[in-house]
Amino acid sequence: MSSYIVALTGGIAAGKSVVTQRFIALGVPVHDADVAAREVVAPGSEGLAAVVAAFGDTALDAEGRLNRPAMRRRVFADPAARETLEAIIHPRVRQWLHGRALANTSPYCLLAIPLLAENLDHYRWIDRVLLVDAPVELQLARLVARDGIDEALARRMLAQQASREQRLVLAHDVIDNSGDENALDAAVAALHRRYLALAAAR
Repeated sequence: MSSYIVALTGGIAAGKSVVTQRFIALGVPVHDADVAAREVVAPGSEGLAAVVAAFGDTALDAEGRLNRPAMRRRVFADPAARETLEAIIHPRVRQWLHGRALANTSPYCLLAIPLLAENLDHYRWIDRVLLVDAPVELQLARLVARDGIDEALARRMLAQQASREQRLVLAHDVIDNSGDENALDAAVAALHRRYLALAAAR
């Protein structure tokens, strides 16, 4: 890699996008696994064809796109279905992110990877891990409000991800995103300076 690669991760509804927006405002390229996950199953893609082959036409909405709400309910209720879907999407997402990182020409870039802890062995080529952290109860409240789901489903979704403790173990840097906007701005600015220095030193 010609650039220093920082993987940004965090649990669902921890507030990763709020942090990545601040890095983008500082001119840092951010390549998002969630964007990749949409692109690799876009209409007409090999990825979407593989999903339909595995799950049938019920995986599609009326316009021929992946029916994300229906698939979400399905995979969170059925571990085998989740494994099947992840086996289709995750390798394509990793390839997409790796390609963006290789092409990056700035001193450093961020890769936003929500499921980094669950897939760390596939990302040994990154240089550093930044965790966006928030208390579990705050994650639950944000998730219920954001997605319009009930608390029981929100808790199941959290339970199927790596734990907060597992993420903390792998993190080199941690941003507390529990609500103080001024503190968040200062934390991002400090990390930006650190990453520029690390990139220059390498």
